[in-house]
Amino acid sequence: MAAKKALIVRGGWDGHQPVAATELFIPFLTDNGFDVRVEESNEIYADAAVMAETDLILQSVTMSEISREAFAGLRDAVIAGTGFAGWHGGIADSYRNNSDYLQLVGGQFATHPSKHPDELTEGDPANNYLTYTVKVTDPDHEIMAGIGDFELHTEQYWVLHDDLIDVLATTTHPVQPYHPWHRPITSPAVWTRLWGNGRIFVATPGHSPEVLQDPNVRTIVERGLLWAAR
Repeated sequence: MAAKKALIVRGGWDGHQPVAATELFIPFLTDNGFDVRVEESNEIYADAAVMAETDLILQSVTMSEISREAFAGLRDAVIAGTGFAGWHGGIADSYRNNSDYLQLVGGQFATHPSKHPDELTEGDPANNYLTYTVKVTDPDHEIMAGIGDFELHTEQYWVLHDDLIDVLATTTHPVQPYHPWHRPITSPAVWTRLWGNGRIFVATPGHSPEVLQDPNVRTIVERGLLWAAR
């Protein structure tokens, strides 16, 4: 039986350490029978032959841009059955200028609220690190089986989304006197999406390799990769 093929596409903003982060999961994919190919440019999506034989795309490309041809290749591959998966800004904050990409993924990073203004240090990434709870909302899904609610200390993503996603876990942003919103806001933290014949998996935790090595986050991501694959 031929091995399944996984394509890792990484790049974009260096602050999310796309190389170190994706390297964490290559041994897992290999151990689960995937031949893994790594590309540092999303232009590989425009190669129809490569995409046709790809069973899973793991993308870690924060912000950046995507050409019309590359996006069309990605979209068509997913519709045909290629799985598409990722975490944090590498999938939920990619290609902000492409509305069709945002529709494909079903959720888009909007912000990550910060600490109290008196606690901020100019230029410190930790300004946006908060302790928050990931609440499991679909404990019966195979990705979440046996995982209870858990806490993280990292960026807490506020996500704009539609109701075609299947939410597996959420996080709630509380009301603070120094923020302008007036009631708690709940955002999806883990979701899946069916698009054509393809499956999409997104986890919003994953700002750094350290977050990805949290046992709960790592288990969710690994299961999500397998769930999404053709």
